[in-house]
Amino acid sequence: MSRLLDHLERQVESSRRLLELVLDQNAAIRDQDVWRLLGSLGEVQAEMAYRARLEAEREELLLAAAAERGAAPETLDLEALLAGTAADEAARARERSAELLGLVTEVERVHAQNRVLVRQELAFLDHLMRALSGTPRAGYSPSGWTAVPPLAAGAVDARA
Repeated sequence: MSRLLDHLERQVESSRRLLELVLDQNAAIRDQDVWRLLGSLGEVQAEMAYRARLEAEREELLLAAAAERGAAPETLDLEALLAGTAADEAARARERSAELLGLVTEVERVHAQNRVLVRQELAFLDHLMRALSGTPRAGYSPSGWTAVPPLAAGAVDARA
């Protein structure tokens, strides 16, 4: 049982680190701090590599427990793994599992929010660059092909 509890502890610690990283990314995006955002990507990749190792360890734990019980690994849940475990250890494992679920859910929420923020920033930059260069957006308008808008008064035509 202590192997399972140790594993859950490492999963929780990793998820906490990952949550800190995506929250820092969120702040970097909002502050438009590109260098901080790019710097955190390496840290996220390292944490994700560690999480892949944890996932392999989790798989080993499930396979061993399944072999002991003569069951398929996908049929085992935490309660099946805790059968016959001391009450205090089982309670700690349930607490860690619940905390892990909450952390993973929060990481997913913040990551999704970060993706939206990055898309908004990129869309704004795309719009700004098109406006500055006079490049039309590809596609059709109600009257046919889109045309290059005339330059605003006082603008310099960099294409000439």
